[in-house]
Amino acid sequence: MPEGDTVWQTAKRLHTALAGKVLTRSDLRVPKYATADLTGRTVLDVTPRGKHLLTRIEGGLTLHSHLRMDGTWRVYAEGRRWSGGGPAHQIRAILGNTDHTAVGYRLPVLDLLRTTDEDRAVGHLGPDLLGPDWNPEQALTNLLADPSRPLGEALLDQRNLAGIGNIYKSELCFLLGATPWLPMGALPADRATKLPAIAKRLLEANRDRPARNTTSTLTNSGPPRHAPDLFVYGRAPRPCLRCGTSIRTADQGDGSRERPTYWCPTCQVGPAPGTTPLRGTRHRTTN
Repeated sequence: MPEGDTVWQTAKRLHTALAGKVLTRSDLRVPKYATADLTGRTVLDVTPRGKHLLTRIEGGLTLHSHLRMDGTWRVYAEGRRWSGGGPAHQIRAILGNTDHTAVGYRLPVLDLLRTTDEDRAVGHLGPDLLGPDWNPEQALTNLLADPSRPLGEALLDQRNLAGIGNIYKSELCFLLGATPWLPMGALPADRATKLPAIAKRLLEANRDRPARNTTSTLTNSGPPRHAPDLFVYGRAPRPCLRCGTSIRTADQGDGSRERPTYWCPTCQVGPAPGTTPLRGTRHRTTN
């Protein structure tokens, strides 16, 4: 499941390739929109909203897409071979102009709606960590609305704040010194107050990076040279970069399914379950 910074990067690539240019090719390969023809219309902009993509098109139309687990948008220069996205039967959308073609593969969500109706698709989302609507006070209020809810689950709920996925969930909990199973109401007030700002700094620092890194973003002293890019995510059972304790992993629900979660049992306080193997586990995030 892409994190908010990945979706932001995808929107930037699409915007650069499509915005301000007239569509010369349009093919929406989903039954509901199979006859829709957007050719001749100008793409106005491509905007990320949390983990959603909004491609706004002349005439008051918006093409809404969500990547979820397997979806991807690829941009190809005119005349270049379409490679790396997947086989042709997985293509769900094609938008092209005289210079570039954007191809959407395995898109689980693809809707064509009036721009004035965008709230139908994204109105439920909380403040966007990388968007102009960011409001740290509102995000914190949303997170604390259910004090009994585990911290990790609250962070993944896009209705609280939009843009955090399973990677940032684990990394944020480490930086806050709390396990993902600690109830939101039990997080010390000084740490809770800092949470929105830390989350925003992490995503902002990584939205233009080719490889995500959290170990050098917020720490003054920093980890050892040549340290891994992430503090805990994907690192079990290797040693914690701070204390040397073996990183642990277990599954945690996100409101839809169990997801692998990582933490340091020494640096992070709070309840935690026994560990479970990760082989074959797949990721999913609330929208």
